[in-house]
Amino acid sequence: MPNSFAQFRQHYLNFPAQEFALDLSRVLPPAGFHEKMAGPIAEAFKSMAALEAGAIANPDEKRMVGHYWLRAPELAPDAATQAAIRQTIDSISSFAQKVHQGSVQGSAGTFTDLLCIGIGGSALGPQFVADALGTAQDKMRIHFLDNTDPDGFDRVFAHLQGRLGRTLAIVTSKSGSTPEPRNGQIEAALQWKQAGLNFAAHAVAITGEGSQLDRVAVQEKWLARFPMWDWVGGRTSELGPVGLLPAALQGLDIHGLLAGARDMDQLTRVQDAKRNPAAQLALSWYHLTEGKGTKAMVVLPYKDRLLLFSRYLQQLVMESLGKELDLQGRRVLQGLTVYGNKGSTDQHAYVQQLRDGLNNFFAVFIEVLKDREGASPEVEPGVTAGAYLQSFFLGTREALSGSDRASITITLGKVDAAAVGRLIALFERTVGLYASLLNINAYHQPGVEAGKKAAAETLKVRALALDLLKKRRGQWLTASQVCEEIGLVGSDELVFKVLLHTSCNVGPVTKQEQGDPGLTLFQIP
Repeated sequence: MPNSFAQFRQHYLNFPAQEFALDLSRVLPPAGFHEKMAGPIAEAFKSMAALEAGAIANPDEKRMVGHYWLRAPELAPDAATQAAIRQTIDSISSFAQKVHQGSVQGSAGTFTDLLCIGIGGSALGPQFVADALGTAQDKMRIHFLDNTDPDGFDRVFAHLQGRLGRTLAIVTSKSGSTPEPRNGQIEAALQWKQAGLNFAAHAVAITGEGSQLDRVAVQEKWLARFPMWDWVGGRTSELGPVGLLPAALQGLDIHGLLAGARDMDQLTRVQDAKRNPAAQLALSWYHLTEGKGTKAMVVLPYKDRLLLFSRYLQQLVMESLGKELDLQGRRVLQGLTVYGNKGSTDQHAYVQQLRDGLNNFFAVFIEVLKDREGASPEVEPGVTAGAYLQSFFLGTREALSGSDRASITITLGKVDAAAVGRLIALFERTVGLYASLLNINAYHQPGVEAGKKAAAETLKVRALALDLLKKRRGQWLTASQVCEEIGLVGSDELVFKVLLHTSCNVGPVTKQEQGDPGLTLFQIP
């Protein structure tokens, strides 16, 4: 808790031109901390400068990491990349304009709905921006298939019933073979076919050049294709085609998004750590978590439009920082857990634990000064709903400070495209700088790849188990008997789980379930 207004002033970074401020007065490190960290943060600045200049930042895949070029093409290391970025942004704007004007339309007329099919960074960023900036006046209604949940597919298509002829589908996948978007694409194409419509005439691809999806889009003559460059990772792709195309089609201000991010990049490129908001955030994270992820980061935006920001940050932060090994291959088990909801909802949910329970977190409050367009009515004499919202934020922050709970406050003038762009850029840079302080690679994700490989192995086991039941048609077998027959002794639980799931869905497998999983029987009649 600040000792004085003077302390608040000293640790309040204010940038009036950008309508952005960062208050670090409630996370003060011990004496000598900044002197101790001067060398590491200077090295982090050097690493960031090398990354922006085109150094190989992801040795696992031998590629550059250039998401900063998306809002400043002149920083890209060669003329071809600079031109590709500019041409793509122009193409996105031009395509969106044609869709809105009706010169590109569906089989039933002008497109009214947009279906985005993607996973991870191809969904979380677009969902956050769509919710943060969407209005009742949007050019198109936006929907997402962001999983491989059949019931989830059905719920979305129920909303689109009778409107597929006026729905534009974007399939986003760098390789085209990632299971979740591929499955969504297959199910979507079937929906269009069952409605007597041609999916290709309503489809756009965002993918890598020459990918499986790219080849399909060319062969089937989809409406358009936009690039996913190998130097842009999924979690930092929101300000590239992945995020800009759906935003432009929705009718949002993509140039405002890019301008806001560019503004923040300039602020966070400053070599003086005391005046650099991303450096100050990274140093605060290091101080608060002892450089070991010992505390979680709870994101508490006091604005409904920023509800999905914590979900977006979960991927950006946790996929970037959750690493087993450092750059020298030493086992370090790093990470920073992120969760959050919104104020003042949190005050009726988990703030009780934050204040009185385990002190295993630090809070990041996001305050928005502008309540709405136009005047607000009074809900009490001299008090508006917005005044209540700010009071809840200030009161919660004070209550946490009173219990020695650390908090950081980000203040925005309003939530518009530029402000959202600044938030995205601020945390992108913070993650990069913090990773340098931890001596880890923020730009690879071996754990995600391991999960994909494990999923593929599970599908192989499933196929072997089903093949055996077909061969033993009419015979009741336990999971252990199936394992023994297919030569996978020790995989009893896995076989039980896949057969239990299969037997509960339309298909040939039936079951006699017992309380003991080892006694449950399966067969194909």
